[in-house]
Amino acid sequence: MNETSHRYRDGRRAFLRSGTLVLTAAATCPTDLFADPPQPTLRVGLFTDLHYADKPPGGSRHYRETLRKLEEAATTLEERKPDFIVELGDLIDAADSVDVEQRYLKTINKEFSAICQDRHYVLGNHCVDTLKKAEFLGEVAQKESYYSFDRGGFHFVVLDSCFRSDGTPYERKNFRWTDANIPPAELEWLAADLKSTRLPVIVFAHQRLDVHNNHGVRNCQRVREILESSGKVRTVFQGHSHQNDLKEIGGIHYCTLVAMVEGSGVDRNAYSLMSLDASGTIRVEGFRKQASYDWSG
Repeated sequence: MNETSHRYRDGRRAFLRSGTLVLTAAATCPTDLFADPPQPTLRVGLFTDLHYADKPPGGSRHYRETLRKLEEAATTLEERKPDFIVELGDLIDAADSVDVEQRYLKTINKEFSAICQDRHYVLGNHCVDTLKKAEFLGEVAQKESYYSFDRGGFHFVVLDSCFRSDGTPYERKNFRWTDANIPPAELEWLAADLKSTRLPVIVFAHQRLDVHNNHGVRNCQRVREILESSGKVRTVFQGHSHQNDLKEIGGIHYCTLVAMVEGSGVDRNAYSLMSLDASGTIRVEGFRKQASYDWSG
């Protein structure tokens, strides 16, 4: 399998199918009888903005119902056997004390960790509203808040935008949620990490990298410049704004996933399964409120 990063080829056609953007090649070639056998498909479970808390609803957010929604998601994904799962931030909601917020985290992570042994957590602003980053990461058994790893011929990057403009990390209510930034040290690491890989890249973030409003990372333009200049990044998955959204900037798809916490009842649930194959095709199978996407390699 050629592990060189993929750029988008010309001659692509886009159309809508059941409200979903689908990209397909304009032409196909006959099957090569002597081609290598297809590589196994890599499957990744995606979740965002669970906001679990043992407290009454706040507006459209039904915090306690996250447990029931996650149970449904676990049953669905059990049949599909994801290779790993990613939580894109705000696993818990804010609490008035460290003890209460730690209890929220222990409760929801017990259910989340039962889905798959290989798990990855993106820090969201609510994850460190009362906790420190080390306290959150220690509870979920993750060493770093930003890092990268390889699976199935792809390179995955986990980013941490929970820093103030002055570089101070979020913790213990010392921040405004609208002041999200990726600091210079992390930007330097990101550029070096992308340079070091030959594989196509998928990025996971919480705060959005495709908008300049309150839900966006303040220095998102600089981050996008690094992603685009690598020539290797295929897709960025993000949360934070609680809505389905999709933008393409500089040849990169920025896919915002809808929040699990929004709405009452399992029919208002939201989660997805991403599938990646050796051809470079990325498919997102959305469940309940989550949209589905299909990007050909």
